[in-house]
Amino acid sequence: MSEFATAARAAEHALRELFPETPLQRNEHLSQRYDADIWLKREDLTPVRSYKIRGAFTAMGKVLQRTPDRRRFVCASAGNHAQGVAFACRHFGVEGTVFMPVTTPQQKIDKTRAFGGDTIRVVLTGDYFDQTLAAAQAFCAEQQAHFLSPFDDEDVILGQASVGVEILDQLGTAPDLVILPVGGGGLSSGVTAYLRECAPATDFRFVEPLGGASLMAALKAGEPSKLARVNSFVDGAAVARLGDRTFARLNWVDASNVLLAPEDRICVTMLEMLNVEGIVLEPAGALSVDVLPELAAEIRGKTVVCVTSGGNFDFERLPEVKERAQRYSGVKKYFILRMPQRPGALREFLGMLGPDDDIARFEYLKKSARNFGSVLIGIETRRSDNFRELFGKLDAAAFTYRDITNDEILAEFLI
Repeated sequence: MSEFATAARAAEHALRELFPETPLQRNEHLSQRYDADIWLKREDLTPVRSYKIRGAFTAMGKVLQRTPDRRRFVCASAGNHAQGVAFACRHFGVEGTVFMPVTTPQQKIDKTRAFGGDTIRVVLTGDYFDQTLAAAQAFCAEQQAHFLSPFDDEDVILGQASVGVEILDQLGTAPDLVILPVGGGGLSSGVTAYLRECAPATDFRFVEPLGGASLMAALKAGEPSKLARVNSFVDGAAVARLGDRTFARLNWVDASNVLLAPEDRICVTMLEMLNVEGIVLEPAGALSVDVLPELAAEIRGKTVVCVTSGGNFDFERLPEVKERAQRYSGVKKYFILRMPQRPGALREFLGMLGPDDDIARFEYLKKSARNFGSVLIGIETRRSDNFRELFGKLDAAAFTYRDITNDEILAEFLI
């Protein structure tokens, strides 16, 4: 066994100071659907509801072993890494300063403070994470503290590798396939480094949010490269640039094995896991399950492990998740209708709606036109095919309309 694999097993053993191994659960619902043996590695069930506690604890412990006098730690995070660092600070009794963007939801700030107690201080600075990171690193240099990277750190990678150790021990055999979410690459680089040595027959698939495909960009460029634009909805995995150290451990990956998950489709998966299985997953935590339909043909009859990486979901976001899921599934649409300004026109339109169609939004946008008024309309229905029937009626009646459901610019301003 290599030095890394031995150290990963030691890291996994050390974590038992904090919490028992997270469950590896066979999911009957998914197994039946895909005619496969599908297991969920429930990293959403750690004390901080994500795997990030593994890397934070391991890295902090290694630093304290090497330099016992180093008692001050700094991190920059808007969520799971901050909570993992706070928990580890409290465990080791060291001082931590957690930098978070000003825009961080209060729930995440409160949870970070609760996990860290008196050992940590939260500093809110910067509207965007890059600004927060710069402030944290400047403070770290000034105070001669140790900066704990969320992923681009060998000790953090080692800690995340403990997930792979547990998968093999709990399953008792090598799985055919492990599906891993990717943000900065800490989890995926650690788990694959361990399993490629200890379970060489296991295959891997990597999942990134469509609006934050930093691994795909790095593989195409041959090195980590910063994305010009990042969709922050999948906040636990929306990383603009893969880490240098993590890419060094992932540069063997074939780009064809990296799958991109649309943000709105992830919402469908989150709602299904909540409604059918009673499992609360954050967007990043649902990535590995979200791509199962794309892999249906190749996983039939195989043993598959999906790592559900986190469950820190603020239920105030549930209306947004439902909205995105409905739009992706085609059962909710928004369109702008040019309504003739004549008696009976509105009644004529309402008569075109089917028994399953429900108006969720109705807003006049008329400004200067005399004969027509623009109306913003949102309609929910039970079956996506119902819209084909409705639009057919509108066309037959010569109503002018424009579907803006997937128009990002108009949707941002009007919806």
